[in-house]
Amino acid sequence: MLRNVAYTLAIALSLGTSALAANSISGTYIEARTCQIYTGPCFANGEVGSAGKDAVMSWQISKGTHLDVDLSGMAVAIVVKTSHTLALNGLEDAKTLKAMIFVDSDATSKQQEALRSFALAQTGIAESNVLAVQPAPISMDFDKEALNASVKIGKFATVTVRKARKGDCICSNESAFYPPLTKLTNFVPGVTIEGDVSARALGTRWSIPDTRTAYLGLFRQESSIGKLAAK
Repeated sequence: MLRNVAYTLAIALSLGTSALAANSISGTYIEARTCQIYTGPCFANGEVGSAGKDAVMSWQISKGTHLDVDLSGMAVAIVVKTSHTLALNGLEDAKTLKAMIFVDSDATSKQQEALRSFALAQTGIAESNVLAVQPAPISMDFDKEALNASVKIGKFATVTVRKARKGDCICSNESAFYPPLTKLTNFVPGVTIEGDVSARALGTRWSIPDTRTAYLGLFRQESSIGKLAAK
């Protein structure tokens, strides 16, 4: 099953963006969390309540607009800290949630505002839960063939992941147990090789090396209608 999903994702990635509709926005995505997501139910149940309350989500936009602002080539990321394990219902499991948004420092002020809006739209996080918006250099590499990826968010986060393999199984009952925290068109569960995150505004800092805690994926959706409010 995992091999089939990985193959589907590789094919989708190889198609590129040439066939995308003019009014769509698309790109690549990396997610890492503080609990196992490629795992079996026994392992997952053992972490409920004690792990999986933190996550980082990052989007690299290949092509597209949001609220009539061209975001092609831009990146954005969110770090979240919650009071409960983000499990089968994802962010809906969070009883309390705090978020810090990192917007591409190469973007204009208008693009940064659109990136912030895009990230909130992707996750459903409310404005009132965002404690800080921080411009930062964001670079994402995504190997379309090997399904390896990495993202670096300034001095705040470094995440390197690869797709999960047969050798990563422990109980032989592993699956993508918890779904991704955002809507994706294709995805594979992965292993976090390096995962270091620091978000001072949230009072959180964590490291998750060599854990089955990641997703690699693609997103594609219709661009949001409307424009940013004038300031």
